[in-house]
Amino acid sequence: MRSIILLIVFFCICVVAMLDNTLGDDFVHPGISHNAAEIEFIRTQLKAKEQPWQEAWGKLRDSSYAELSWKPRPVADVERGAYNRPDIGGTNFLRDGTAAYTHALIWVITRDEAHAEKAAEILNVWSEKLESIGNHDAKLLVGMGGIKFCNAAELLKHTWNKWPESEQEKFRKMLRQVFYPVIKDFYPSANGNWDASMIQTMMAMGIHLDDSAMYQKAVDYFLEGEGNGAVNHYFNQLGQCQESGRDQAHTQMGLEYLVNSAEIAWKQGDDLYGAYSNRLAKGFEYTARYNLGEDVPFEYYESYQGRYKHHKISDDSRGRLRGMYEKAFNHFHNRIGLDMPWCKKAINKTRPESGGGSSLPWSTLMYANQPAGLIENAKTTSSSIRE
Repeated sequence: MRSIILLIVFFCICVVAMLDNTLGDDFVHPGISHNAAEIEFIRTQLKAKEQPWQEAWGKLRDSSYAELSWKPRPVADVERGAYNRPDIGGTNFLRDGTAAYTHALIWVITRDEAHAEKAAEILNVWSEKLESIGNHDAKLLVGMGGIKFCNAAELLKHTWNKWPESEQEKFRKMLRQVFYPVIKDFYPSANGNWDASMIQTMMAMGIHLDDSAMYQKAVDYFLEGEGNGAVNHYFNQLGQCQESGRDQAHTQMGLEYLVNSAEIAWKQGDDLYGAYSNRLAKGFEYTARYNLGEDVPFEYYESYQGRYKHHKISDDSRGRLRGMYEKAFNHFHNRIGLDMPWCKKAINKTRPESGGGSSLPWSTLMYANQPAGLIENAKTTSSSIRE
């Protein structure tokens, strides 16, 4: 009997050890918004001076975010109130996130270590100082900015050997103890761009932390969440968006955050793009068409819990195309062959897409005209990108 018990205990120990050794093996790294094969493709295009990558690269390099003189401005207790009033470190948070992400991209493309060091500096000073994010717009702020910090950290962790483990641990602690508590319950009754922003950042955090439960929670909310940002609530069958009756600026914000989320999932082998018969594609085409001056159908809309009621489409901010159409066109047209005529026309007006602030910038550089097989090649390329 004793020998049987010992055998069972030994078996359990082996299973636990095996699980521990494989923790995170299901995630592709780097693998939030960019994988190794895509980065190598972009490096090749730039080396050959091909367009539109060359022009987009120039736009990135000419931005203030790319300057090695960038000085991060962390704040211990960040506050963002309604309509960004008060703004206690909120703008710093977004701008420094953009800078960290930009320098991390420059590093993986050029292998200039000065930019890896700058990205790490920005991540480190925020990890060291940040204690809380609060006030009315806290959830939205973490949702908008967190994805940038996570992308920068993911690229550094998996391509650069000189970011000390102690500093990485502080960054992971910031994600778990400051970012996650703010967004863990989403905001179901808010306008859809809120939930959409939090979905993208929670997915990014889950991948960087090798936390499959966190990642899956965001995926599940994207597909079946109760709030206005879940994909089946954000769009109807026409492609009309939850915020189409509010204004076109916020409509496009929500679209960008949802496409960012779908792209993150695609990197990990999960197809959120195709959910509800490509509902995301319909939303992009509908919104691009209307903002390019064409008429679109509109149905009366009432949001979750009846907080918002829209009787007609809004022309507020109509025609102000947000730089966020590249990912949708790249996936639906280049990868799977759908006709996306209105997205194509929008891209012709927005290239090269730069962005910043509330968006994840540089999407022309990172997503234009990708060969369809880059995702499939990601795991075989990941080992060669680290230097």
